[in-house]
Amino acid sequence: MCGIIGVLGNHGAAPIMVEALKRLEYRGYDSAGIATIDADRRLARRRAVGKLVNLSDLLVHDPLAGKSGIGHTRWATHGAPTVSNAHPHQTGRVAVVHNGIIENFRELRAELEAQGVEFHTETDTETVVALTESFLKQGLSARDAAEQTIARLEGAYALCFLFDGDDDLLIAARKGSPLVIGHGDGEVFVGSDAIALGPLTDRLTYLEEGDWAVLTRDSVEIMDTNGSLANRAVTTIQIDATRIDKAGHKHFMAKEIAEQPMVIGDAINAYVQDGEINLPQLDFTGIERISIVACGTAFLAGSVAKYWFEQIARIPAEVDIASEFRYREPPIAPNTLTIFLSQSGETADTLAALRYAQGKAQVVSITNVATSTIAREADLNLPIHAGAEIGVASTKAFTCKLVVLAALALKAAADKGALNAETIAQHTTNLQRLPGLINQALERSGDIDRVAHKVAEAQDVLFLGRGAMFPLALEGALKLKEISYIHAEGYASGELKHGPIALIEQSVPVVVLAPRDSLFDKTVSNMQEVMARDGKVLLITDAQGAKIASDGAWNTIIMPDVPEIFAPILYAIPAQLLAYHTAVAKGTDVDQPRNLAKSVTVE
Repeated sequence: MCGIIGVLGNHGAAPIMVEALKRLEYRGYDSAGIATIDADRRLARRRAVGKLVNLSDLLVHDPLAGKSGIGHTRWATHGAPTVSNAHPHQTGRVAVVHNGIIENFRELRAELEAQGVEFHTETDTETVVALTESFLKQGLSARDAAEQTIARLEGAYALCFLFDGDDDLLIAARKGSPLVIGHGDGEVFVGSDAIALGPLTDRLTYLEEGDWAVLTRDSVEIMDTNGSLANRAVTTIQIDATRIDKAGHKHFMAKEIAEQPMVIGDAINAYVQDGEINLPQLDFTGIERISIVACGTAFLAGSVAKYWFEQIARIPAEVDIASEFRYREPPIAPNTLTIFLSQSGETADTLAALRYAQGKAQVVSITNVATSTIAREADLNLPIHAGAEIGVASTKAFTCKLVVLAALALKAAADKGALNAETIAQHTTNLQRLPGLINQALERSGDIDRVAHKVAEAQDVLFLGRGAMFPLALEGALKLKEISYIHAEGYASGELKHGPIALIEQSVPVVVLAPRDSLFDKTVSNMQEVMARDGKVLLITDAQGAKIASDGAWNTIIMPDVPEIFAPILYAIPAQLLAYHTAVAKGTDVDQPRNLAKSVTVE
């Protein structure tokens, strides 16, 4: 959500920043802009609504000179996506780019208006530049004006300040939104994440909560929340980890779906060795309850894991949406293991929920970014090994989370004595076979594509599943609505007759996720209720299930046989492919669907 780039460089800053912002497009945005300090040390900016190509076109006709600058891709919160609301914001001698939400901006704005300050936008960010300019007018230095401004702000923010008259100064600050400093040779950079800075440097410093930094080409000075000098480590990253290319695919989402056999194999290899789960850092012996907290697709991965922990390990588990968990303020017993899921490791609500749980119970995070805030603040972080995921709709990160959660459930079962070593070994063997099964599932892409062209004509779609396939039904519906904009809902199959059956008609496809498992007959009964009412059923099952239940179905997609425990991982593939091909058929923006952001770093 939103993207920041800051440059104190030795070359023209504008093209560098535009390229960096392109690498941040995956975060979601609806306007973009840059500001630079030119050769006369004057501050100038350019902004445009819509895609970055609009900003690039503007810069062709009205270029910006200078080797210092800040840039931003904005996802609208306060104020519509307009040029005047786009970042960078400027008042007088200061320009700022900002991720997050300033919660006390109304009070600050009223205070400044009482002093005669005029405002020209609807944004909370304009308050930041206006406040900084007011301190400059009082005679404070740029550094002191920024420090005084930061001290007055409440809420979540990542900020980067640029000052008229000074081409060798950036001031950066973070609270609740991630920010990273990149170290070059006589250059320094600021970015929302490592991906933005990958082509510029491999040496990064991650700002901690409450940090603010004064940057020049030759120095980086970081202060902590108390104003004391902070010694933050410089980390060397692998440049390959920041590569973002489609590798010949039409969309990032298609590439990331196709990568799943490989990355799932990486995740399995990280946690399974010699027929056992390799998680020596965790001991479930004394754990009596598990609490799983996440948002969006990560929440649905946690919902699958609830079935696993309860059925396999016999440990009661609950799953919460992070934004509800943090305000519900549930009591947490000390013998509870809390698990927080986030692809980016920066999800604002999940981070706040994690902080609520700290000190009350053991905190484990499952993330795709080992250097993220959630990963750093958890007692233990378990990486999912999915690699950079650029498409807004999560695919490989979802299945890799499921692999890690399955490993956790098996470890819990072993520690609690719910399963013997022989059974655990059989499960791990089956887990290691998953990449091959997923390759087979991907071969059904052409069949799913043909069905998707018909699904693309629908206005509503229902997904049904039982047991651990119920969260998969929710995930299938979420994927479809995210990128095709078709209204879709997922239901537990047994709930069909309690309301959703009223929606059944020929124009509403009903996707039934039904591997031949212990609940298959129940699911088929619900499917028959749909077909008896002229419903259009797309049955996704295995060969045996198709032989039993495909009569009367509109279409059947056959998956390879898979052990029941791991069916949710395999059946995520057809759900993803159906959403992808439907979106392509409709011509929507697959990788950057409207109104959505990849990393939701504001509440």
